[in-house]
Amino acid sequence: MPLLLRLFTVLTLCSMAAACSVPNKGGASQEEVARAAYHHDGSPQLTLYTMINNTSGAGAHTSLLINGSQRVAFDPAGSFRTDGITSRDDVVYGMTPYLVDQYTRFHARETYHVVVQTIEVPAATAERALQIAQSYGAVPQAYCANSTSDLISQLPGFEDINRTFYPKKLMEQFAQKGASYDRLYEYDSDDKTKVLKAFVPEYELRKKN
Repeated sequence: MPLLLRLFTVLTLCSMAAACSVPNKGGASQEEVARAAYHHDGSPQLTLYTMINNTSGAGAHTSLLINGSQRVAFDPAGSFRTDGITSRDDVVYGMTPYLVDQYTRFHARETYHVVVQTIEVPAATAERALQIAQSYGAVPQAYCANSTSDLISQLPGFEDINRTFYPKKLMEQFAQKGASYDRLYEYDSDDKTKVLKAFVPEYELRKKN
């Protein structure tokens, strides 16, 4: 491999590792997970999130929102974690509309935007995705796109998805499956932890309303 290409590859993997580098082994108990379960009335869907660097255009993080018998986010090595958010390993539970909004705003800021791609799937496919996510375990750093592409490739109709370490390559493959396409831009400070600091758990919101 030429030196410049090798250097580019190393730098790209380093930037990906910086974006998805949180070890999330363990977490909430099964009882807490059961209490947090949220059923969304919408159609069974898979929503792929790809976080894109606004300067370089490189992919920085990948995650998958699954709407099956319950709606969860498979957020491999992701950092959307704080009090009031129920997660076990790399699955975030209780993805209500409020929490989905918080999740996307957590990632969109002055240095990154979020590509949101959604595709409707049969209920059995969404349920299979949910089962795989729940059994996947903790994902190593920089494996966000690799683990997400692995999960998707195990689903009926998605067997030709190639495993990849590159979020944009997975994004392109998902687009070929007919997924809708949208981009979320926000121009808040680059310090994404401010979103978590301002986060209000939904049980606190209910008390206020």
